[in-house]
Amino acid sequence: MTFPLLIFTDLDGTLLDHHTYSFKGAEQALQRLRQHSVPIILASSKTRAELQTLQEKLGLNEPFIAENGGGVFIPSDYPLLDSSSFEKLGVYRGKKFGRPYSYIRTVFETVRSKYNIRGFGDMTVDEIMGVTGLLRQDALLARQRDFSEPFRFLAEPRLQELKEEIAGHGLTVTRGGRFYHLMAAEQDKGRAVAETTRLFQAGCPEKIVTIGLGDAENDYPMLKVVDVPVLIPKPDGSYEKIALRGLRRSPYPGSKGWGAVITAILDDLQLASGKYEAQPMH
Repeated sequence: MTFPLLIFTDLDGTLLDHHTYSFKGAEQALQRLRQHSVPIILASSKTRAELQTLQEKLGLNEPFIAENGGGVFIPSDYPLLDSSSFEKLGVYRGKKFGRPYSYIRTVFETVRSKYNIRGFGDMTVDEIMGVTGLLRQDALLARQRDFSEPFRFLAEPRLQELKEEIAGHGLTVTRGGRFYHLMAAEQDKGRAVAETTRLFQAGCPEKIVTIGLGDAENDYPMLKVVDVPVLIPKPDGSYEKIALRGLRRSPYPGSKGWGAVITAILDDLQLASGKYEAQPMH
């Protein structure tokens, strides 16, 4: 019996360690997935430019989901999916769910002073490096935004009041591991994951089993639409307050936790035992 698997994963604090951005603890599990040709779809608050670079570091050439579901990007030469209806965007075909960054920033500037918030568009590269721990070249990529504005409250957060005000502009706020994110109300990781799954399923006669891994509030929509939702703990060992049927909680934070829980899931599915094996999707 064969079955195809599809992995959707957050990055910061999940596949990547929170402080160092290392994926060392997940390397064995990543190798095991590669051996079985399981697509690993990055679904992050990071930008298209950041994700393209990270794909190279991780040895991936897969579709990815940028800026909390703002857009799905598929390599133009990707063999598995019919993305002909998607917009041509350089070496990718893309589908956009978010609103343009120029619009996001215009609204942000109308509320910035009132709520005492500071976003990436207000920061120098050095400031972004300071608040994220990113290297300069990575901080530059983080500024190349398409659909969302990461920001911080400089005083007591008035989150609900801010949400109510920006709702009239068609926007909302979600929270990631380090920042709040101003973005379109109609975008989230769940919508983008569902669309990506639909594309894979259209070309696959077997039911695809989807696994999603995340650690923060902005991952909830993704975890809600996958078959196997996985919650990774924060660096202090605490978990985001997420309740879902069948939710698995990794025992460790970051890449170590990612590697451990993926290994456990694959063992549960008896992926390498011969009774079940992954159906190649490449």
